[in-house]
Amino acid sequence: MNRPRIALLNAAHKAADTRENFCRELDAELEAFHCPSGELPDDFRYDGFVVTGSSASVYWDEPWIGELKEWVGEAVRAGLPALGVCYGHQLLADVMGGSVQSMGEYEIGYRTVYQDGENRLLEGVPDDFTVFTTHSDHVTEAPPGATVFAKNEYGIHGFRTGHVFAVQFHPEYDMETARTVTTSKTDQLSADRINDVLAGIDAEQYETACEAKHLFDNFLEYAVEVQRERATAD
Repeated sequence: MNRPRIALLNAAHKAADTRENFCRELDAELEAFHCPSGELPDDFRYDGFVVTGSSASVYWDEPWIGELKEWVGEAVRAGLPALGVCYGHQLLADVMGGSVQSMGEYEIGYRTVYQDGENRLLEGVPDDFTVFTTHSDHVTEAPPGATVFAKNEYGIHGFRTGHVFAVQFHPEYDMETARTVTTSKTDQLSADRINDVLAGIDAEQYETACEAKHLFDNFLEYAVEVQRERATAD
């Protein structure tokens, strides 16, 4: 597989850890942009783009969020393959006509997600798979015409429409990130719940969750195929 050129739209306020996680998992030439600082690509000359997680909500009225939505909308209309993770999942849903709302609660920790039919992004991943989750917003309605391909009791965990793929969970997390994110929730979760989640972050759970990392290679393969088909058509 040719090594694709991917724009990493880093929506995390603390950029370094998120950038490091995606750089480790994506075998691509990554060009990272820190969106909360106002950074965005100047054009769409990439093989695809990835929108990361964030502590922000897509419905907040902040300039950088509006600018990110505008760029993403134009990139999707240009036919650029896209992958959204957590906040990126919600942002892509919002941009493409879906609905995102607060859950009024938190899903956090290693959870089971269930595939709903065959899909390109989760090829090679078990039908029922373990992933790390951390979110208090969720996609309540997928974009019009989208196929929902992953769910659990908290709702939609994956959808696809056209060249756009999006997942609510965090396949990029390592154990250190999972622990750091969990311990940062002291203003949102009780000490008992935080301790329960921390107790579940162990090598066995992480190894099982690594099965979901196949989606990164699947996405990159898809992005290369799309660009190859376009080059052939031209």
